[in-house]
Amino acid sequence: MTQDSPDAFAFSARPPGATAAVVLADGTVLWGRGVGAAGAAVGEVVFNTAMTGYQEVLTDPSYAGQIITFTFPHVGNVGANGEDVECQTAAARGAILRADITEPSNWRSTRHLDAWLKASGIVGVAGVDTRALTRRIRDVGAPSGTIVHAPDGDFDLPALCRMAQDWPGLIGMDLAKEVTCRQTYRWDETLWRLGRGFGHQAEPRFHVVAVDYGAKRNILRCLADCGCRVTVLPATATAEEVLGHRPDGVFLSNGPGDPEATGEYAVPMIRGILAASVPLFGICLGHQMLALALGGKTRKMEIGHRGANHPVKDLATGKVEITSQNHGFAVVEDSLPAGVTVTHRSLFDGSVEGLSVEGRPVFSVQYHPEASPGPQDSHYLFQRFVGLIESHKTGA
Repeated sequence: MTQDSPDAFAFSARPPGATAAVVLADGTVLWGRGVGAAGAAVGEVVFNTAMTGYQEVLTDPSYAGQIITFTFPHVGNVGANGEDVECQTAAARGAILRADITEPSNWRSTRHLDAWLKASGIVGVAGVDTRALTRRIRDVGAPSGTIVHAPDGDFDLPALCRMAQDWPGLIGMDLAKEVTCRQTYRWDETLWRLGRGFGHQAEPRFHVVAVDYGAKRNILRCLADCGCRVTVLPATATAEEVLGHRPDGVFLSNGPGDPEATGEYAVPMIRGILAASVPLFGICLGHQMLALALGGKTRKMEIGHRGANHPVKDLATGKVEITSQNHGFAVVEDSLPAGVTVTHRSLFDGSVEGLSVEGRPVFSVQYHPEASPGPQDSHYLFQRFVGLIESHKTGA
């Protein structure tokens, strides 16, 4: 028996009424009340600071492999609906809440959040001191953990701890293959507007191929809203397959996991697009893999950026955008070759938030300009992409 063995830990006793828990790899047990689906799930425990948009967060494919601690204490107040999901199936492995889910109080709600969590298969625990857990993640990094909802009160704590210890972590993990689409499809739905709902792009000016590493629906809507006919391809698409659709521009989507692992097959494709001089725009994982394709490197962050209140400075204009973010890896600035310019920087930690390639219609950002959830400060980036496409087509 070693000190790290779960059998060596003195686990805290289950309090009366506790039907759920979060068991960390170091033996820490956070007890609470179960919400959502019954069962257990293992992943990286992270926190998100957004005050709204919990449904979009839980269905963001970039959260595959992660258990989300919500720092905002009142999650569930606006209920749930079918319009605010970002992918067909649940992405996050679990949700950790401070307070019990309350009755919904919003005109767009069609069901209670607890019912939606159950239907989506998301395990949740309420009644956790999320401030203490967030401080722990901030100070020592995101731990591996197991979240469990057991209505009968039966908890095998050593086994749950062992699950957390045995989970390999996100470094070296390719999750894009798990969340990508299985076949090529077209997208023409545009942004939601009050009183009208979602629209449809009937008169597209350009054709964009979006490579799906875990694309959020609102990203595709932003592209369609800017006048694009969008063709979505699976993450494993080759450069020949992408270029075979004769795109005016190529978009590299967000997604989960380690960019170096996904880059095994994505980087050769991206280099093929670069060689063809097709306008290229990447966000989040797409941004990181563009950096790899250009000769740069990425690193795992201790905490990561997750929330809708992250300030980012545009180094060209001096303008500060409040952005929506969700990533646990970052581009290593010193690894970038000559001709690749850092265009945006985080005002939280100084990390790279945007890139461009000198003299070429290629750029990327680390954050989420589709603002789902989050502020709309960065919607202009989709117009910038369309402007590069137009200039490239006209030779301007």
